[in-house]
Amino acid sequence: MNIRKVTAPPIKCQGIKTRLAPWIAGTVPSDFNGAWIEPFMGSGAVAFNILPKRAMLADSNPHVVNFYQAVAHGTVSSRSVRSHLIAEGEKLLRSGGEHYYRVRERFNIASNPLDFLFLNRACFNGLMRFNRQGQFNVPFCRKPGRFSPAYVTKIANQVAKVEKALKLGCYEFVCAEFQDTIRTAAKDDMIYADPPYINRHSDYFGIWSEGQDRQLATALASAPCRFILSTWHSNQFRRNNHIDTLWGNYFISTRKHFYHLGAKEENRNPMIEALVTNFKPRSTLAQPTRQSTGRQITIFESSAGMVASEG
Repeated sequence: MNIRKVTAPPIKCQGIKTRLAPWIAGTVPSDFNGAWIEPFMGSGAVAFNILPKRAMLADSNPHVVNFYQAVAHGTVSSRSVRSHLIAEGEKLLRSGGEHYYRVRERFNIASNPLDFLFLNRACFNGLMRFNRQGQFNVPFCRKPGRFSPAYVTKIANQVAKVEKALKLGCYEFVCAEFQDTIRTAAKDDMIYADPPYINRHSDYFGIWSEGQDRQLATALASAPCRFILSTWHSNQFRRNNHIDTLWGNYFISTRKHFYHLGAKEENRNPMIEALVTNFKPRSTLAQPTRQSTGRQITIFESSAGMVASEG
C-alpha cells in the first residue's frame, strides 16, 4: 500500500501515527485483500491514510467510536463541525476557561460528539485523558482565541476527508475490548494493533498494564491472520524490555520518530518506534540493514523529511 498524501485526522491523541502512516502502509504485503482490523483505533490516523476497502475500527473508548459513528451516519458533518466550533469558539473567546469547563461538565454528563471534538481541540497539549470514572479531565489550554477561522476550517476539512473516505469503503466502528476485536479476524485479514504504550500512555482510557500487554501478545499469536503491531523500542533513557520478552521471535523494524503531543516533556523527546510483524515486511520506505539472531529485522531510519501536520 502506498499513501499519496498524508493527512491528519480530526481527533488528536497521544501517540498519534499520522507521520508514521506511510511507513506502516509500506509494510503491508502487496497480496493483502481482506479486512483491515484495528483493535485500538485511537485517532483513526492510520486507517484514514491507508484507506482500505473494508475495515473494522474498534476501541474501548466509546467517545472516539461515537464520534466516527456519527460521521458515518451523517449526524456529524464538516458543516455541523464548522458551525459548532465557531459558536463555541466565540463563547470561549468571551469567557475563556469558564466556558471550557462548562462544556467539559456538560460532556461528562451527556456525551456529545461535537463537544468531544471541541474539548479535544481546546484542551491542554492535545491530550485525550479520562479519569477512573471515564470522565474527560484534561485542563484548558489557556488559549481563548484558539478557534480562529483558519483553525476551524482546518478541522472541518479534516472531517470532510473522513466523510470522503467512508464513502469509498465499507467501515465499521465498534466499541469493544481488544480481545473481542481480534477474535473476529479471518485468514485474509490484517490486524493493525496500536495499544497504549506500556510505561508511557497509561491514562488514554483506563489503565494499560504489563498484564494486558501479555494478553495482547497471546491474542495476536493466536490470530489466524497477519498482524502489524506498533510499539516503542527505546529512547535515550531506556529500552522497552517487552521488545525481547514478548516480541523477540517476530520481525521488528525500527525508525526514529518525534511525538509532539503529551503532557510530560520526557515523552516528547525523539524515540525509536518499532513495528512488529508476524511476516517479513515489505517496506517501500526503508530496507533492512542488519539481520540479527532469530527472526528480527532492524531498520533504522530518521523520520525527518516526512511532511505531515498532526494538528
